Amino acid sequence: MTDSLGFRKKFAVIAPSTNTSVQPEYDDMRPYGVTNHFERIHIPDTKVFDNESFMEMINNIRNATMDSVDTAMTMDPDCVVMGMSAETFWDGADGAERLQKKMEEKTGGVPVVMGSHAVEAAIKAYGGIKKLGIVTPYAPVGDANVKRFFEDLGYEVVHIKGLASPSPMLIAHEPPQKLKHAAIEVSEGVDAIIQAGTNLAFGKVATMAEFWLEKPVIAINTATYWHALRTNGINDRMPGFGHLLENC
Repeated sequence: MTDSLGFRKKFAVIAPSTNTSVQPEYDDMRPYGVTNHFERIHIPDTKVFDNESFMEMINNIRNATMDSVDTAMTMDPDCVVMGMSAETFWDGADGAERLQKKMEEKTGGVPVVMGSHAVEAAIKAYGGIKKLGIVTPYAPVGDANVKRFFEDLGYEVVHIKGLASPSPMLIAHEPPQKLKHAAIEVSEGVDAIIQAGTNLAFGKVATMAEFWLEKPVIAINTATYWHALRTNGINDRMPGFGHLLENC
């Protein structure tokens, strides 16, 4: 017997309790027969105004993530999806590999999909991408780790725009017009635009920007959910979410 609603796949999604964007964006992209089951990483809505306070937020997430994974595993998921991104870029490509291994040890071998690796897969799916413009909601220390990850993989980061959102919850309050202008700001002289930070509601902005800028615009929530689907054998084409979900 299989789950009556998630008869194709059940995804456990691990996301900070302050995050209000990743769940609705994933649900908008959910094919029939796939279900998303969110487990919250309990963190306070700390005020972020410099690198030190940003690191306080990161450490809050680190300290609570594995307990959330334990809870999520009780529903016997087919895959664990990391609905948070900063930690998946931390300490570059080697740090991402260490986190992947640690997570899969925790899940007992159940596959884990992380935003950093998902964006890497998305870049390869587009093909021909070497120079990147990046948009994040992070403080400079967060931007530095995202930049390091892509440089470790051999990409040139031409521009990076950190919005320095004032708290993890308030990341979701960044308006679409601001995100549009950030994408335009980092678009000059690059092959693709990458967005990190799962609480930025960037999915629909990316779809529109991809059309107008005539180059790949990869939103992390779209890339991560796409990667979770494809690596689990779900190949449905979902219109309205850009090239990845429509054509890859």
